Amino acid sequence: MTEKKKVSRRKFLIRGGLGTIGVLAVGTYVFRNPLRRMGLEMAETMIPPYSGSGTEANLWFEITKENKVVLHSPKVEMGQGSFTSFAQMVADELDVNLDQVQVIGAATATGIVDALSTGGSLSVASLWLPLREMAATVREMLKGEAAKQMGVDASSLSTKDGTIEGGGKSMTYAEVAAGVTEWKLPKTPELRPVKDYKYIGQPIKRVDLEAKVFGDPIFGMDAEMPDMLHACVIRPEHVGATFKSADTSKAESMPGVVKIVQKEDWVGVVAETYAQAQAAKMTIKVDWDVPKQWTEEDIRGLLQVGKGNKMVTQKKGGAVDPADEDVVSMEFKSPIGAHAQIEPNGAVALVKDGSATIILSTQVIGVTQKQVSEALGLPLDKVNVIPTYLGGGFGRRLNTVHAVQAAQMSQEVGKPVKYFFTRKEEFQHDTFRPPTHHIMRGKLGADGYLDSLEHHYASGDVAINSVIMPAALHSILGTDVGAMRGGNIMYRGTPKYRAVQWHTTLPFATSWWRSLGLLANTFAIESFVDEMAIKAGKNPVEFRLASIGDEGADKRLKAVIEKAGESYRDEASNGRAMGFAASVDAGAPCAHVAEVSIENKEIKVHKVLCVFDCGIAVNPDQVRAQCEGSIVMGMSGAMHEKMTLKDGQLYPTIYGPYNMTLLRHAPKDVEVILIQGDDKPYPVGEPPMGPIGAAIANAVRRLTGERLTDLPLRLS
Repeated sequence: MTEKKKVSRRKFLIRGGLGTIGVLAVGTYVFRNPLRRMGLEMAETMIPPYSGSGTEANLWFEITKENKVVLHSPKVEMGQGSFTSFAQMVADELDVNLDQVQVIGAATATGIVDALSTGGSLSVASLWLPLREMAATVREMLKGEAAKQMGVDASSLSTKDGTIEGGGKSMTYAEVAAGVTEWKLPKTPELRPVKDYKYIGQPIKRVDLEAKVFGDPIFGMDAEMPDMLHACVIRPEHVGATFKSADTSKAESMPGVVKIVQKEDWVGVVAETYAQAQAAKMTIKVDWDVPKQWTEEDIRGLLQVGKGNKMVTQKKGGAVDPADEDVVSMEFKSPIGAHAQIEPNGAVALVKDGSATIILSTQVIGVTQKQVSEALGLPLDKVNVIPTYLGGGFGRRLNTVHAVQAAQMSQEVGKPVKYFFTRKEEFQHDTFRPPTHHIMRGKLGADGYLDSLEHHYASGDVAINSVIMPAALHSILGTDVGAMRGGNIMYRGTPKYRAVQWHTTLPFATSWWRSLGLLANTFAIESFVDEMAIKAGKNPVEFRLASIGDEGADKRLKAVIEKAGESYRDEASNGRAMGFAASVDAGAPCAHVAEVSIENKEIKVHKVLCVFDCGIAVNPDQVRAQCEGSIVMGMSGAMHEKMTLKDGQLYPTIYGPYNMTLLRHAPKDVEVILIQGDDKPYPVGEPPMGPIGAAIANAVRRLTGERLTDLPLRLS
């Protein structure tokens, strides 16, 4: 598109950060292990740019007649506060007040579909450059049109609070935009220095605060359509069970039942009310094929270091010899974990007159659109997926087969259908955090510091075999990049280190879970490093610092460890002890100091200090809130949560038996110190989860002398 070419007000190309994205495809035979490891280590810190659709023929911004700006965001809001940060970025470059900006999730009908979905803590980091460039370009486009309408030179105009002034004249953005059908696209202007921003870097209150406080209908479960029916689907209770047949004769005559929908592998009930659908569902007799009654022991037998597909994800120097009498070896484990988000999965769907509308909580609007399109045989542009706020995501909203089933049932009855999981179904048919098995090996050098460190880790699918990373990628990458999160050694000053992944696909669905492999991997590595510091008779902070360099990413890691170390005390006192741990995730280093005691034979966490370098904190208050949330959720995963198998079924199936961190477990004091070690934002939502399990276990070691090696943490 040339600069002189005219474009429709709803069709213009934003260039710069949203320009063409080059994709490098490397064949399996070229991308051998050394290059694989290099690529994987780079990927750990790379912030992928926005690469979805909507860079052409779509308008991300709307100017309303009230002179407000509406941003159609390709990222959804699942509680992390991204919409607030987006509003801050837009307000500063578009020269409007923050209260003039409204952020909504972009429906697929807008043409804005993010190929990377929402996840990986990448929302703010990946849109940092392109969103500001877009806002600045729209600002200059409005100035160009205003200059034409005012009869003045555009260079004489200035913008402020959604108003353009110059030559003794003034127009609001809304007045400029009214009636315009064609716009001249300007060059993308230079962005302002961060120091000149009014909103970025400030603790602005959340833009969704009022809606949540007053209970506005913003979540998927709130969605309704006129003349809506309700539905449920019968799901198997046993792992690996497949549908054979169903006797629906009694259900068909139940009160309120509109239709029994039976497909190749499932059967659903559509009724006038939810209660009627559930009542009819209880009368259906389904014959399931259950080939095996899986047990916890079976799963542990499958998932072990030494079994499955092996990939050396990191290597420097030779391997550690386990037969060396000076080598220390330890074994660690973590269990199956559920997402356990408050809002169960579901959707409201209307399929009529050759088109479909789907309203739901989802992290993957593009994937959902494609799946519904293929299932119904509709053109892609005839399926409009409208995202809502998410009542908890954490990776659970990446799988939306329920949207397809709701759409198929709506197609059968010709009316809107609302279908949601029960809580039991949500627990039994989650895409779980896989259990893990770790073997750590290490050796001290003559100077009393680490000479070698090795991490072997076994895991089920995390990123691989999911809707956004097909299983075929494993043959190219050689590893599951999700299971690898936190699995590599960050102490690169150690003379010899190695990380080895052992990957196995399990008989039940496992996938993305907040922080992916970070929590379990960091627990194993940082617990072992702490034990080596004790063996060496050295302060654990100094012991770590001795194996970290002073350049680049190592410099940032060293800075957070040094700052957190200022508050660390190595000796237990008055029944309390501190534990120290650190990690790096997606290029964002974090260190925790946890202060704990033992009360009634249970671990009590009193205080957590979190030192975190996320680069630029667009909204420092929200970054701190994310750190607090990560710490509490990490505590839950490290101290309480565990799924198991009983008689071939995943258990528990309700809150309560599925233990989680409650208010009484939470530390009374969480202090967050932010360090800006780089001039761009890094991911926030997951990195602070990494160190918490190890920090607590390391404190327990100093209190009791016992090294806890299994999650959830339990005193013997």
